[in-house]
Amino acid sequence: MSSVKKIQTWFQIHKWTSLICTAFLLMLCLTGLPLIFHEEIEELEGKPHMAKQVPAGTPKASLDKLAETALATYSKKVIRYVYWDEHEPNTTAFSLSDSINAAPDNYTTVIVDDHTAEVLETPNYQEGFMYIMFQMHVDMFMGIGGKLFLGVMGLLFIAAIVSGIMLYGPIMKRFDFGMIRTARSTRLKWLDLHNLLGVVTIVWGVVVGFTGVINTASEIVLGLWQQGQLAEMTAPYITASPLSGKLSSVDQAVTLTKQAAPGMEPSLIAYPGTPFSSKHHYAVFVKGNTPLTKRIIKPALIDAKKGVLTDLRDMPWFVNALFISQPLHFGDYGGLPLKIIWALFDIATIVILGSGLYLWFARNKATKAHIKRLDKNDTEILTVQAHSENV
Repeated sequence: MSSVKKIQTWFQIHKWTSLICTAFLLMLCLTGLPLIFHEEIEELEGKPHMAKQVPAGTPKASLDKLAETALATYSKKVIRYVYWDEHEPNTTAFSLSDSINAAPDNYTTVIVDDHTAEVLETPNYQEGFMYIMFQMHVDMFMGIGGKLFLGVMGLLFIAAIVSGIMLYGPIMKRFDFGMIRTARSTRLKWLDLHNLLGVVTIVWGVVVGFTGVINTASEIVLGLWQQGQLAEMTAPYITASPLSGKLSSVDQAVTLTKQAAPGMEPSLIAYPGTPFSSKHHYAVFVKGNTPLTKRIIKPALIDAKKGVLTDLRDMPWFVNALFISQPLHFGDYGGLPLKIIWALFDIATIVILGSGLYLWFARNKATKAHIKRLDKNDTEILTVQAHSENV
């Protein structure tokens, strides 16, 4: 294939992959911008469930006591999950639902003070500006179908980046890197800016695009884990009788897990009967303490009747890849400075996408005008020929 043919092929790939995904990428960039700073935005709004200040060394209430407090707030509900927010020290969050088998969006959150065992807040996380931004960014309110669709758009975005690189290489053989022809037409100025920003954001675009694609497959990844490792861990209990009576201590489940995984802290507890456990176990998920290891999760299963540890394993590589990619997608690894960098790249990508649309419309307009001029010239030539023949 000649070099001209290769360039034409890459141009067609770049044009169509970009056109198909641009509208959705613009939506993702616009919704992703406030999500990068979701913690800072929440702080500006003010969080009413901050734990009360207590003297150093004040003992914490037992987890069982905190669970009783949460249940007393909604006596007709059941606890499905317990989790901790690292940005809200000395608090524990309980997720309650109408039943253990209720739909995922059927939940009420209760935030409890670790020391006083008082309810601090019952926030509604399914409303407000940030909730709308998050849902639009994740699945456009379309569930797993929306996630997978956005995953395809992410793949097209990566293809557009690769094809853009292949087109920019030959151009830079004839011009200086980063040149913007300000003295030429508006379309050429935007073309140069489009190319320059595209090259500058290549690495960021690939990282965010690739991690975004991974995140859209989260339900599939967790489903594979449930059918694989979790099924193996709970296999001995397949024929066990259903749980009845009072469950064993949640505190004891956490203590047993921390003894088996020293240096790790619990991040989530799934109650028996939830999708992330079995009908007979508490599932305690523990994590490390460093920026990286706190994304590496280990599941431990504790018999909810006998109160004994039955299994503890490392997560499969593909699950860890998902957990590691989630904060990288939003720039959560480096604090506020990295978030600002992520936001600047996000804004640059918005300019790239907008300029790409402008260039496409401008090119089409110029092409139609050129064809119109050719048609007019052809008509004039035919008229002259016909007049000559008549003469």
